[in-house]
Amino acid sequence: MIIIGVTGWGDHDSLYTGNISPRDKLKEYAGHFPTVEVDSAFYAVQPKRNSSKWVKDTPESFQFIVKAYQGMTGHQRGEIPFESKEEMFAAFKDSLEPYIQSGKLAMVLFQFPPWFDCKKANVDYLRWCKEQMGDIPCALEFRHQSWFRPELKESTLRFMREEGWIHSICDEPQAGEGSVPTVLESTSPDKVLVRFHGRNFHGWQKKNGDNWREVRYLYRYNEKELAEWAEHLKQLEKNCKNVFVVFNNNSGGDAADNAKQMIGLLDIEYQQLAPRQLDLF
Repeated sequence: MIIIGVTGWGDHDSLYTGNISPRDKLKEYAGHFPTVEVDSAFYAVQPKRNSSKWVKDTPESFQFIVKAYQGMTGHQRGEIPFESKEEMFAAFKDSLEPYIQSGKLAMVLFQFPPWFDCKKANVDYLRWCKEQMGDIPCALEFRHQSWFRPELKESTLRFMREEGWIHSICDEPQAGEGSVPTVLESTSPDKVLVRFHGRNFHGWQKKNGDNWREVRYLYRYNEKELAEWAEHLKQLEKNCKNVFVVFNNNSGGDAADNAKQMIGLLDIEYQQLAPRQLDLF
């Protein structure tokens, strides 16, 4: 099954009509897509009251991809706001309880930064992370090219299979060491993740610009690019039960539109979506 959504639910204006409050946007979002990436979890370990509400706001079959907290992946600037890494992981795992109890946790996404390169210390840390997470399904996304250099690619994929990591496949600008190529291989028979970051090469490179975060994901996929990827997704589905797909190219508000285009190209009609709000006034 190919399960398509976008990252976050607050900033996709094309999905919302009328005067919908931020508290109600996820309910409306769930009438369009069957999955979402919870990117707010990256910036802070979310209180369980938040995830409990989000679980209640979505249909029974809805699936959440929860992004790992930035302190867990080495993005955190300065000291982590926990006594130890063990305490940080325990707090994060505790925040997942509502998703797990409801059967709505697709996976936790560990997205590592561009400076997390392929070396023994980092391989050891990945093993430690997986031990801390236990049986919770976890996806792994790299941002440093070294993991998929020709001489290391097969070793990286084998390591992910042996350690039980779900592969997060990327479509992103090929901009040197701080980006990874698209590697169309699943490391799990049950789940694989595909994330569309856009192909804005210049925006990807300008890391120190004033509006870097606003332009990094400024890209709209065209019909040809999406059609090529539709075939890739079909191939992945042949070897993996569930292909999760999220569009992250939303600097210009394009993610939701591209996600809907992909659903159309694949001729998918999702069942059990939430009823949509009627724009009565």
